Amino acid sequence: MIRPSVLLFALLISLPAWYRLVVDELDLTQVLLRFLIAVPIAALLMAGFRFLTAGYGTTTEEHGTPVTPEPMDGPDKK
Repeated sequence: MIRPSVLLFALLISLPAWYRLVVDELDLTQVLLRFLIAVPIAALLMAGFRFLTAGYGTTTEEHGTPVTPEPMDGPDKK
């Protein structure tokens, strides 16, 4: 299943073609073909972006070294 973000990004990539459709410089079939070409390209770019940012925000807790409490000698004791 294609993610909505991929379709939105593909629409953004093919936006110049949609503009040329509005100003009557391209046919609808050419615009749809450019959109269909933009979908797998957008999917690859979004997958790469998700791969790069997958590790951000996750932290692994490192266990500290165990410490045994020792009584502190005050200034009065010798």
